Amino acid sequence: MSHTPDLKGSSFTLSVLHLSDNDVDKTIHFLKEKVEQAPTFFASAPIVINIAKVDGDLDFPRLKLGLTQAGMIPVGIMGCKDKRVQNLASDANFAIMTASKSPTQAPAKMVPTKIIRTPVRSGQQIYAKDCDLVVLNHVSEGAEVIADGSIHIHGTLRGRAIAGASGNKEAVIICNKLNAELMSIAGHYWLTEQFAEEFWQQKVMFSLHNDSLRFESLTI
Repeated sequence: MSHTPDLKGSSFTLSVLHLSDNDVDKTIHFLKEKVEQAPTFFASAPIVINIAKVDGDLDFPRLKLGLTQAGMIPVGIMGCKDKRVQNLASDANFAIMTASKSPTQAPAKMVPTKIIRTPVRSGQQIYAKDCDLVVLNHVSEGAEVIADGSIHIHGTLRGRAIAGASGNKEAVIICNKLNAELMSIAGHYWLTEQFAEEFWQQKVMFSLHNDSLRFESLTI
């Protein structure tokens, strides 16, 4: 058996920060607010910055420092318009990233659904690797349920639910009563204040369509 290192291609779900201008201080303030709202979700989160809509120069060292101070891990820059901007980003030790044009990697083989019968308590984290997750009880405030597939909660969701954790955009989250702190699918997320009032405390399905999140009421 060989004991030498090896390099292999893989795929990961990364959060992408889309900038609309070069106001770095405004961006840092925005990030700090998000981290305060969901510290567990964003702690040590790898971040890629999309600067395709930015006109003018960016203070890349200041941006990188702000991301680090917010508790995130800056990975790279995408959407560079010219070589000079790439050089400025490289000088700040950002990786220069481009969208992949290669075929999507086949998803991992799914395993049988993980079923949790007891309440998920505050501070507890449940992860269903390569499968769906079914919770036949409540998810408390401060708790977190994560699945590479879909999540079905037969009680009240008060904590955080993260489906499609390995990048599956077809995953959904279904809960019997919506009181969540955060919901996420394939790296796209909404916090409580982004939930429309009509879905609050209702039975809903949360899904991702064309990179846009949406709720649907379930009456069954």
